[in-house]
Amino acid sequence: MPTIKLSFRNIKKSIKDYAIYFFTLILGVAIFYVFNSIESQTVLLDVSKSTYEIIDMMTNMLSAASVFVAFILGFLIIYASRFLMKRRNKEFGIYMLLGMSKRKISMVLFFETILIGIISLVVGLGIGVILSQLMSMLVANMFEADMRKYEFIFSMDSCVKTFIYFGIMYVIVMFFNVINVGKCKLIDLIQTSKKSETVKMKNPLLCTIIFIVSSMVLGYAYYMVTGGIDATIKTPEDILKPILLGAISTFFIFWSLSGLILKIVMSMKNVYVKGLNTFTLRQVSSKINTTVFSMTVISLMLFVTICVLSSALSLKNSMTANLNELAPADIQLSISIKDDKWLNQGYSVKQIENSKLGVRKTLEAFDFHLDDYLKDYIEYNSYRMEDLTFGDSLGDSLEYIKNNSTSMIPYNMPEEIMTISDYNKVAKFYGNEEYTLNEDEYIIIADYDSMVSIRNVALKNNQKLTIFGYTLKPKYKECQNGFTEMSSNHINSGIIIVPDEVVRGQNTSFNSIIGNYYTTSLDEQREIQQQIRNLSNNPQASEYSMPSINSRVDISEASIGLGGLVTFLGLYLGIVFLIASVAILALKELTENTDNKERYKMLRKLGVDEKMINQSLFRQIAIFFMFPLLIAIIHSIFGITFCSYIISTFGNKQLLNSIIMTAIFIIVIYGGYFLITYVCSKNIIKER
Repeated sequence: MPTIKLSFRNIKKSIKDYAIYFFTLILGVAIFYVFNSIESQTVLLDVSKSTYEIIDMMTNMLSAASVFVAFILGFLIIYASRFLMKRRNKEFGIYMLLGMSKRKISMVLFFETILIGIISLVVGLGIGVILSQLMSMLVANMFEADMRKYEFIFSMDSCVKTFIYFGIMYVIVMFFNVINVGKCKLIDLIQTSKKSETVKMKNPLLCTIIFIVSSMVLGYAYYMVTGGIDATIKTPEDILKPILLGAISTFFIFWSLSGLILKIVMSMKNVYVKGLNTFTLRQVSSKINTTVFSMTVISLMLFVTICVLSSALSLKNSMTANLNELAPADIQLSISIKDDKWLNQGYSVKQIENSKLGVRKTLEAFDFHLDDYLKDYIEYNSYRMEDLTFGDSLGDSLEYIKNNSTSMIPYNMPEEIMTISDYNKVAKFYGNEEYTLNEDEYIIIADYDSMVSIRNVALKNNQKLTIFGYTLKPKYKECQNGFTEMSSNHINSGIIIVPDEVVRGQNTSFNSIIGNYYTTSLDEQREIQQQIRNLSNNPQASEYSMPSINSRVDISEASIGLGGLVTFLGLYLGIVFLIASVAILALKELTENTDNKERYKMLRKLGVDEKMINQSLFRQIAIFFMFPLLIAIIHSIFGITFCSYIISTFGNKQLLNSIIMTAIFIIVIYGGYFLITYVCSKNIIKER
C-alpha cells in the first residue's frame, strides 16, 4: 500500500511537469479509438449496399493501418518513458540513499505506469467516444448517408482493441523501466544534474564540402521527381532511388549544418555577442549536434505527413468537385457496333446484325422503352479507323515525343472520331462549349492533361490527318477542353471532331444515349438501372449486344468511396505521424532542459534576469522546432509536385485548398506542442 500511495502521489505531482507525455498518450488513445470505431458508427446509417461495401473495405484497411500505428505509438511511449526516467534520476538517487531497494523503486514505477495507463486510457477513450460521434457525422456527410436513423453508439470492439494494443505497449514500458532501474548507479543518479555536455566543434571545411555535395544530391533527387520525371521514373520501382537519395542527403545536411551554424554565427560578432545569443546558439548547436539522426527521421516523417495529408485531401476534394462537372447527366448507355470482321472473334451473324440496332432499339426489343423513364435524352455515334491510331495522329512529331516522354503512352490506341454536329449535341446537353468547323478542318477535344500536352506538340506543328479519304488540318494549335464519356475524373485522352460529310456512309463503331430521369429519387434510379442490367438474364440476350451502363449514381458512389477511403487513411496516418514527430521533438527539448537546469542557475548567479532567460529559452525551442519543419516543407514542395503529377488523372484542381487544410493541421498540432513545451520548459528551469 505505501508503494501504491507513493506512486499515486508522484503521478499527481508530475501532471503539470509531464503535460506533453499525458497529452500525447491521451491524444494517441483518442485517435486510435476514433478511426477504429468508424464501422460501428456507420451501422445505423442508411446507406446503399454498394456504399456500405466501400465503408467496410475502408474499415478493414484502417484496421490494418492500426497495426502500423500501434508500432509508432508504442515507440513514442517507450521514448517518452525514457524522458520520465531521466527527469527523475535525482529523485531515484534520494530513494536509494534513504534505503529503498531497486526492486521497490521498480515497483513504484510499475504502479505509476499502471496508473498512467489507466488515466490515459480512460480520458483518451472518453475524448475518443465524443470525437467518434463527430466522425460518424463526417462519414455520413462524405458518403451521403441519411442521418435520421443515427443513434449514439459506443464501439465495444474498438474499445477492446484499444485496451489490447495500449496494454501491450504499457507492459513493454514496464519491462524497459525495470531494466533501466537495474542498471542505475547511485553516483550517476545523484550527479546527473551536474554533468555538462561539451559542444564538439566539427571541421568547418569538411562540413562545407559535405553540405554542398548533399545539397547537389538532394537537388538531383528533386529533379528526378519533378523536371526529369519522364526520363528517370518509368516504373514504380524507380521512385525508390530519389527517396533513398533524399533521405541520405537530408541526414548529411543536418550533420553538416550542426557544425556550420555555430561557426557562421560566431564569425558575426555583432550578432553572436548580443544579449544571450552566445548561450542560446551554443545550446541550439549542442541539441542539433546530438540529434542528427532523430532530426532526420522527424523531418522525413513531417515530409510524409505533409504530402500524405495534402494529396489525400486534394484527391477527395477534386473528385467531389469533378462530379458536377464531369457527370452532368443521370445515365449514359453505349453499345459497340460490330461488323463482319468480328466473325473471327466468335460472334455470330445474328449478334453482329443485332448490334447495329443501337441502344434504343435493342432495349425496345426487350420491351424496355426509354421514353417511359427519361424526360430528355440525346443519341450520338462515334467512329474508328484501323489505320488511324494515336501514334498516327502525332505524325512527324512521333519520334520527338518518343524520345522525350515515357514508354507508357498507348501509341497503338485507335483514335475516336465524332462529327461536329454530334459533339455539339453532347456539349449542349452537358452545358459545355460548342464549336464550328470548316470543311477542311478538325479539332481534338481532350481533358487529360498529360495526353493534352503530347497532342499539342503535333497540333503546334500543324499536323494534317487523312480521315476516311479527307485531308484535314487542325483548326486550333492546341486541344480544346471537353468530353463525351461521364466520369469522376478527367480521362478523355482525345476525340477527333470532323465535319459531318467526312463520315457520311461510314460504319458506326459506337452508339450512345445520354439522358436524365423523370425521377430524382436515387433509389428509383438504381432500380431502373438494375432493370436494364437484368435484361442480360433474358434467354434471347445472347443474340444481342447489351448496352453498358454509366450512371451518375454509380460514378458518385465510386468516387466518394475512393475519395473517402484515401482521405480517412491519409488523415489517420498523417495525424499519427505528425503527433509522433512533434512529440519526440518536445520530449527531447524537455530532456535537454532538465539536463541544463544548472546552466540556467549559473545565468541567474551572473545577474541575468528572468525575462532574458525566458527569451533565450523561447528562441531555442523555436529554432529546434522550426529546423526540421523547414527542411520538411522544402522537401514537400517537390513531393507534392510529384504527387500532383501522379494523381493528375483525377483532375487535381483543389491542391491549394488541401495545402491550406494541411497547414491548419500542422499549425494547430505543431503549434500546440510548441506552446506546451515552452510552458513546461519554463517550469523545469525556473528557480524554486
